[in-house]
Amino acid sequence: MQHYFRIYITLLTLILIGTFACKKAQVSVDDAEQIVSPTTGTRSQFTLDSIFLYAKQVYLWNDVLPGYATFNPRQKYAGISSDITAFRKELFDISQLKINVATGSPYELPVYFENPKYSNLQVGRSIPGSTAGITNPNMAVLSSKVITSGNTAVAYLALGSFPSLSSSKAALDQAFADLAVANPNAIVIDLRSNGGGYLETAEYVADLIVPTSLNGKVMYSEVFNPAMQGGTVPILKHQPYLDANGKSAVYNGRNATMADVDYTIAGNTYKFNKKGSLQTIQSVYFIVSGNTASASEMLISSLKPYFDVKLIGEKTYGKPVGFFGINIDQYSVYLSSFLIKNANGWSDYFTGMQPDVAVKSADNPVLGDPSESCLRAALELITGTKKLAVSKLATTDKIIATRADFSQPTGVESIMFENRLRLRK
Repeated sequence: MQHYFRIYITLLTLILIGTFACKKAQVSVDDAEQIVSPTTGTRSQFTLDSIFLYAKQVYLWNDVLPGYATFNPRQKYAGISSDITAFRKELFDISQLKINVATGSPYELPVYFENPKYSNLQVGRSIPGSTAGITNPNMAVLSSKVITSGNTAVAYLALGSFPSLSSSKAALDQAFADLAVANPNAIVIDLRSNGGGYLETAEYVADLIVPTSLNGKVMYSEVFNPAMQGGTVPILKHQPYLDANGKSAVYNGRNATMADVDYTIAGNTYKFNKKGSLQTIQSVYFIVSGNTASASEMLISSLKPYFDVKLIGEKTYGKPVGFFGINIDQYSVYLSSFLIKNANGWSDYFTGMQPDVAVKSADNPVLGDPSESCLRAALELITGTKKLAVSKLATTDKIIATRADFSQPTGVESIMFENRLRLRK
């Protein structure tokens, strides 16, 4: 028995809701929409079509994608017996088409066999506002203390991830309130195990660091492809819009969809809005590694135009792109959707940020230990002396946790996830 569907540029509604039946399906469509793929097929074939059609409109580098007939996903992946293998192979092939002229390699050059550096496909449907599978709320603040040498007070903070702000705000507020007591002029932020997470949380950390004088200054912008910026992405009409709390919204008298979102640069430019009581920071030092990725790199990039920023450790992962989840049948697809640019328009760290001081980190460093190689190097840059002592202030000498897993960031765990997309006005 055949499935009878109409598949348009806007996509098949039944795949999106994960319901299939051996009968005719009526799908509403605007007169201007064009049939671009077969109207009959199997569940797997429709999913293959959907992945390509979404990429054709939503993918950051959609300008290099051919037409549906040329790409022909059904024929291209017909010989792969496992559905999930076929879907991931298709996503990988799409991700390799855009070449970075500076390196001569694809922007999404795989970090291991046929896995895109950024884009990802997972079993299970994406839920805006959910922290499941992205970051562990308990990994936000790993260590917090003040280190002193003579009259110099240096704040130290190790951040293991950027979970949802609602789950990590209290811990971040307390850590920065404790650090502010010492009025430090320099802060060392240890991101060597931080693979990213929610942009909203990384932005909040930036607001905790900066002084009030930066209020209203540009922190960063999210830059979508031209079609997204222009609002010509009809395929997103079949993705329901949910706010950061997972709630639906009404737009022009109907339920809002992701096609109603404001994808303009102006609508996705975020500015500093000072949080907390710390006002004295003049220089920022980041401890980094190949595991420092995504929202962590956004934090570094956003502070560069305004502070004397130094990196200590090893080259970062290199991930200036972000995502929102797209649901196709029983899968969540994270296509590279927007580019992060700081106030100077800088975003070119696809191959990673090079450290100012190269230091090989221990496999399982003791976080906050002034004798640990990376922290010692940072402190020597700040103070010019090796005679360092840990502050005796009980309120600022906090080791929350030590992360032993320093694995390479991959997939959803290193996603720079945007859950604050706003509807057009």
